[in-house]
Amino acid sequence: MKIKNILLLLITLISISSWAQDGPFVQKKREQIKSLKVAFITEELNLTPEEATKFWPLYNTFEDKQQEIKKQRLKGYLQRMDDNSLDKLSDKEATAMLAQIESSEDELYQARKKFVASLKGVISPLKILKLKRAEENFNRKLLQQYRDRKLGK
Repeated sequence: MKIKNILLLLITLISISSWAQDGPFVQKKREQIKSLKVAFITEELNLTPEEATKFWPLYNTFEDKQQEIKKQRLKGYLQRMDDNSLDKLSDKEATAMLAQIESSEDELYQARKKFVASLKGVISPLKILKLKRAEENFNRKLLQQYRDRKLGK
């Protein structure tokens, strides 16, 4: 479980750092990754054309909401992290920061819960489970490619 959280945080940090450098190259890479993700999920779920027309707008809305929550959470967190300022936080400030993190985590959870509820009328429960697995597999493959590229494999 801890490894999943670490991977999620790492992927999120990478995403956020790319937002900060939102140049044409980064934008192009982000679009390529999104295209690959769409193709991967479509293949894994084996969506019918009717399912796809209903599924993708819901999925894209959820992804946008999820990214916005993560961006806001990390923006506040990263502002506190610069210049070792985290070590200088008082207990009161640390408690407030933890409350913000918990609130963001809860907001993410509620967004996912609402998304899954909306999917129940569009795709089967089995495909919803396959979606979760496909997202995890895609993120795992993306991270592995990143590692391989960094290590020069």
